[in-house]
Amino acid sequence: MRAIRCNQYGPPESLTVEDLPDLEPPPGHVVIDVKAASVNFPDVLIIENKYQFKPPLPFTPGSEVAGIVRAAGAGVTRFRPGSRVVAFTGAGGFAQQALASESACVPLADGIDFELAAAFTLAYGTSHHAVVDRGALQAGETMLVLGAAGGVGLAAVEIGKALGARVIAAASSDEKLAVCVEHGADATINYSTEDLRERIKALTVGLGPDVIYDPVGGAYTEPAFRSIRWRGRYLVVGFANGEIPKLPLNLTLLKGASVVGVFWGDFAKREPQRNHAAFREMVGWIGEGKLKPYVSARYSLDETARALRDMAERRVIGKVVITP
Repeated sequence: MRAIRCNQYGPPESLTVEDLPDLEPPPGHVVIDVKAASVNFPDVLIIENKYQFKPPLPFTPGSEVAGIVRAAGAGVTRFRPGSRVVAFTGAGGFAQQALASESACVPLADGIDFELAAAFTLAYGTSHHAVVDRGALQAGETMLVLGAAGGVGLAAVEIGKALGARVIAAASSDEKLAVCVEHGADATINYSTEDLRERIKALTVGLGPDVIYDPVGGAYTEPAFRSIRWRGRYLVVGFANGEIPKLPLNLTLLKGASVVGVFWGDFAKREPQRNHAAFREMVGWIGEGKLKPYVSARYSLDETARALRDMAERRVIGKVVITP
């Protein structure tokens, strides 16, 4: 099989395409013929050794796949060769075959497109856990989403609207904000051309948002938090900016506000029943047309470095996938 390999930490251009032996499933695992693999920002950080998950070198990046089970290991009872699945693999996804534990696989109905399925798990799992579980967003409240045109950001916009909240989308270009509006955003902020705090103040009549969803970090964190409403919840989702911000803790006191960490990967492992319930709810929302995963671009396996470079340089809107 062909696979992308990270033989040494570095930029996307340091990755290679190699021929490897076909995979064999150990007990409790399945081998998946990958039809689509989603590209996520952590994939960029992992190959540069800047992420908390550090697979040993050499490794194949790619954490989220959809495809058809090729082989099942001993003890696997839920899937057999030919089963359609979507899986969160952690690594190994940018290849023609991927290995996943049975518990990390979700059955995929015949009518669901592989590319949309691959684009769904991490982004929507993260955002549902953040907005519903950690942020406790309620109908009628206001949520500000930073980095709103990215994969997790766009998912947060849709989930906020599904809950009946007012959603303000913030992104770096009018093109990105137009996509956010198409996916339900009620108001927008272009933080490349507008003052973030002043625009938040204008859009919330000076009260601030009840929930702030932040997958960006960097220079936007403190001004956003200074704008939060009394008893607001600030969701720390990630640091796509590359800078982990420092926040003066006196602001939490003055605002009576909470800084809430969001780590969907560990949540899914530690609380699988609640995670499965979240996906059941979201599948229902897809059926109602409230969630519409947006795949903006598709890349071949040989174009993986380009896909990761586009992600690193924030040229991606919504989700992009590799099609091995």
